[in-house]
Amino acid sequence: MNRRKFLTNSLLSAGALAAHSARAASVEQPLLVTVRTDQPAGAIAPDFMGLGYEISSVARPGLLSGANSAYVQLVRRLGARGVIRIGGNTADFASYSPSAPAVSTSFGSVVNDAVLRDLGGFLEATGWKLIWTLNLGRGSEADAVREAKAVLCAAGERLLAFEIGNEPDLFGRNKHRKPEYGYEDWLAEYRRYKTALRAQFPTIPFAGPDAAGKTDWVTRFAADEGKDTVLLAHHYYREGQNLTSTIEKLLGPDPKLQPQLTQLRAASASCGVPYRICEVNSFSGGGRPGVSDTLAAALWVLDYMFTLAANGCAGVNMETGVNQLDFISSYSPIGDDEQGHYSAKPEYYGMLAFSLAGKGQLLKTETGPGSAGLKAYATRPDKGAVTLTLINKSAAASVLTVHIDGRVPAKRASAIRLLAPAIDAKAGIALGGAEVSPSGAWSPAKPGILPITNGQLRIELPAASAAIVQFA
Repeated sequence: MNRRKFLTNSLLSAGALAAHSARAASVEQPLLVTVRTDQPAGAIAPDFMGLGYEISSVARPGLLSGANSAYVQLVRRLGARGVIRIGGNTADFASYSPSAPAVSTSFGSVVNDAVLRDLGGFLEATGWKLIWTLNLGRGSEADAVREAKAVLCAAGERLLAFEIGNEPDLFGRNKHRKPEYGYEDWLAEYRRYKTALRAQFPTIPFAGPDAAGKTDWVTRFAADEGKDTVLLAHHYYREGQNLTSTIEKLLGPDPKLQPQLTQLRAASASCGVPYRICEVNSFSGGGRPGVSDTLAAALWVLDYMFTLAANGCAGVNMETGVNQLDFISSYSPIGDDEQGHYSAKPEYYGMLAFSLAGKGQLLKTETGPGSAGLKAYATRPDKGAVTLTLINKSAAASVLTVHIDGRVPAKRASAIRLLAPAIDAKAGIALGGAEVSPSGAWSPAKPGILPITNGQLRIELPAASAAIVQFA
């Protein structure tokens, strides 16, 4: 029998088990998850994966370097292809000086030729591409030309695009410009910079507008400059971290997210240029300790990345490392003790899970009533069978039992699980029964086989966990 035709008519359903307490008897409450294998929902870009850094990170000698083998391996573990974005608030205070000492600080980082050569080696070692933000806030066209020349020399063909200014829609608030500074003011400056850069480098690629929150800037930029760019760029944070930045808020719906993604997708379609969320994490200002550095953040990342993919986004750059306030952010996927030791933090595991499941074609999924705590995403790689990612964001139920029902073209399936001791756990997080070592090594246990009997698969999905189910 043709496997693909058989899959096309398959129906997968899910059911949930609600437990009143760890000691109480469980009561099964059927939930239905339908995977429309005959309804593809778009392809996931091979370089969807990404990390974002302040320019002050580049100015830390030896960090983003091909010689930093542990860090290189941690990045490569997330994918053979990806995008590094260098920018952040420090970009509009930074300067380039060929031979001056490198300086990493919020207001006045200095990038020299040595650290840029390191960055070029890092890109070569990881196989990832680069988005670089030029200083518009405190720089000049002449400064941008000198800096772009040095970056082009270091990155070569791995340069994806230059951005001109970081979050220019906040320039009035951040005192880079007068309070009334608006889109038309920025567009005029963008075009002056572009003209100066193109005079020296005729084929130099650009991305923009790199907006913090004013999505209408992206819509207008798509109309004004979309045909002459390679990427539309926008940022996203749930909110600025504060006392109300809780796990419940992070895992709950954000009412502004879907309208924003709908608008970005429309802007992308209007000019035929992909859009990317090139700076993002849970809560801005370095994240909320006890929230952004827990299992909850790993589940949020996994769900968020699939949400972007389902909305036609070309990729995402999760912020990591030192922030604009000069400390290592709580939300960092890659931990850094600033003494040359690195580690996989909770968000890293959500990204790693996506790297396993987020390949090929997305398939349309539908969840039935009562499934608010359950998210389901299905993919079908170019070669291979359907993969179903299940995310239980609920901390209330002790166990969620999922039934996958229907005519599947296989006799068994396997599951890789994302688990931790508790939803607010900062340590003990494992994917496939294994933690990622400081050197970037990861040796998951052999996935347990889940037999399919009479077209039905049963898998237990504990509270605050995820599972990647691979049909075979």
